[in-house]
Amino acid sequence: MKRAFKMPGFSIGFIMAFTFVAAALVSFFWTPYTVDGVDIVNKLHSPDATNWFGTDHLGRDIFSMIMVGARTSIAVAIVAVGIGVLLGVPLGLAAAARKGSLLDEFIMRGNDLIFAFPALLIAILITAVFGPSAINAIIAIGIFNIPVFARLSRGGALSLWTRDFVLAARVSGKSRIRISFEHILPNITNLLIVQGTIQFSLGILAEAALSYIGLGAQPPIPSWGRMLADSQTMVSFAPHLALFPGLAIVLTVLGLNLMGDALRDLFDPKLRRDRQ
Repeated sequence: MKRAFKMPGFSIGFIMAFTFVAAALVSFFWTPYTVDGVDIVNKLHSPDATNWFGTDHLGRDIFSMIMVGARTSIAVAIVAVGIGVLLGVPLGLAAAARKGSLLDEFIMRGNDLIFAFPALLIAILITAVFGPSAINAIIAIGIFNIPVFARLSRGGALSLWTRDFVLAARVSGKSRIRISFEHILPNITNLLIVQGTIQFSLGILAEAALSYIGLGAQPPIPSWGRMLADSQTMVSFAPHLALFPGLAIVLTVLGLNLMGDALRDLFDPKLRRDRQ
């Protein structure tokens, strides 16, 4: 971590991402105003000392809604990435351990099948059956993350199965499963951390996109994507409605991408030298 914080990209990205994570955590205990109240008298107020980011068409404080919306976006992204890691990594390790077998072929063709359906289409299929909600958005994004981590794990593991320390473990009588988790997994953790950071930012974007078309978190739960959708007919006379949730999405995703890019450089010295 000391080496990471010496990299300007990581430091800037961390500050940007941590700001919204902190806002999400604080929103559990405090927000300037309630986000489920309606105050028509004060609707569409421009930013001022009372409402820092202004109010929306129902008189709700936008700053408070962005704080709570951060909680929604981050929670969806964390759980979705967690689903991808918990299911995708074991599948990738199993495929690498049995390279060329029927199991390997079954796992990889299954990944190809999931890749054929974008997260948005998967979400539409799920919500058509179970209805729109944040839970269904998590499931859709999580399903799409499984083949991402499965492919990454398999590729990283295959490059290690011919290494001397793995051959020594095989000679000592260890099973393929034990070798995968004791020797292979620790050596591909760096790859998983970098990819996890990137998928986390993509998860926030995906959640915003699903909420924008009405398939994500449902009212009265605030969501950055739905705030953008609600503002699209009022941008001409109340641009702050779209400006602040849009900036929240951009800055959070940019911060996470800066962190992921810096971590990639940190874990791959050759790549860092090439950039220099």
